[in-house]
Amino acid sequence: MHSYLNSLEWLKSGLFWRTFFMLALLVTASMTAWMTNFRILETTPRAQQMAAQIVSIVTITRAALTHSAPEKRHQLLSDLANKEGVQIYLLEDNDRIEEPDATNFFLESKAIMLRGLGPDTRFASKLNGVSGFWISFDIDDDHYWLRLEQERLDPPIGLQLFSWAMATLFLTLLGAAVISKLINDPLSRLSNAARAIAKGKQPPPLPQKGPKEIRETNQSFNTMVEDLARIEADRTIILAGISHDLRTPLARMQLEVEMANLSAESRHGMQSDLQQMDAIIGQFLDYAKPLDKVELETINLSEVLQQIIDEASRFQYLRLRTAITPDLFISGNMIEVRRLFNNLIENACRYGKTAGAPITTLDIQCSRKSKDRKHGILISFRDHGAGVAEQDLARLLKPFTRGDASRSQANGSGLGLAIVDRIIKRHSGKLRIYNHQEGGFVIVIALQEAKDT
Repeated sequence: MHSYLNSLEWLKSGLFWRTFFMLALLVTASMTAWMTNFRILETTPRAQQMAAQIVSIVTITRAALTHSAPEKRHQLLSDLANKEGVQIYLLEDNDRIEEPDATNFFLESKAIMLRGLGPDTRFASKLNGVSGFWISFDIDDDHYWLRLEQERLDPPIGLQLFSWAMATLFLTLLGAAVISKLINDPLSRLSNAARAIAKGKQPPPLPQKGPKEIRETNQSFNTMVEDLARIEADRTIILAGISHDLRTPLARMQLEVEMANLSAESRHGMQSDLQQMDAIIGQFLDYAKPLDKVELETINLSEVLQQIIDEASRFQYLRLRTAITPDLFISGNMIEVRRLFNNLIENACRYGKTAGAPITTLDIQCSRKSKDRKHGILISFRDHGAGVAEQDLARLLKPFTRGDASRSQANGSGLGLAIVDRIIKRHSGKLRIYNHQEGGFVIVIALQEAKDT
């Protein structure tokens, strides 16, 4: 049942198959209606033709027997049976008769044959256990049965019509598949290119060929991709320039603070402010990194996460509860992965303090989704703080955004989770955030496990 539902979901979600089956259903319904109407309209003419032929056979047979010499009747009956498929038998009172089925074709034919042969004419589809089409006729006071092969009433036109219909249906379905592919391919290329942009990659230009609508759409999309790439490059250059221009005077100010005649408290405060400004500039640069400019290697995610947990365990204001599955490997960038986990721990320390306690309790779990490696790795971070207002969850991953006052207790740039989101996209992962039903804020990361481990 589950596989059946999955197949229906696949059929429902695929544009190619949806278009193909809609065209196939339409063609099949049209051909069925056409064949039904054809059979209805051709029943009466075919019945008239067949009835006239049978009446002629019976009339000619009766005349031949009537006018033939008695000694030659046996030879005549033999010739009729061999050459014309017509057999003559005497009608007996004890004959066992099975009436023909009352089909529309037989009823149409019967009315015409009764008018031509007389109202006393009898018909049978089986006589004394012998199948065929049996018709009674009289010669003077003698009563006879004339037997014809059943094919006389079931001509091969039905089989021929069915064969032509199947050939036509096959060709039409083949055309439907071609049409569906022509419709689906441009949309599929456009969808793949849009998905690549969402992952921060630079897709190849879409081909500007085909119908006018597709050419114009692909041309507009290519122009948009070029504009986005130019904007991304300009932003990187601007932020790099700002970083260089700001960090030079910051370093000079740091030196002046060290050499100035200040009290220890003032010096410490000014140094703290300068360090915070330098950290904010670093966050800007981290966020501005292009998504596709990351060199990947196979790293032991479990070891990296455990090292960061060990480093963070020395802070007295942080309580960690962990469950790490060993030897989980991903294809990633070591610096980026460490920055990812450090940002999440720092974010929890800033905004996820447990209510009524001076410390932050953070639950960290890392494991496979299942025993099958193709399902990937799940990493979750859960604090026990006040959580985030539901209306803020949707915008929390956007740059320069923080939650409500309960999660805005410290200064910052509002880029923490935005940087986390971009790092996860660089590693082809997925991110989910929500409030735990028992309190606290939860971040769940899904990453692909390396295949060569």
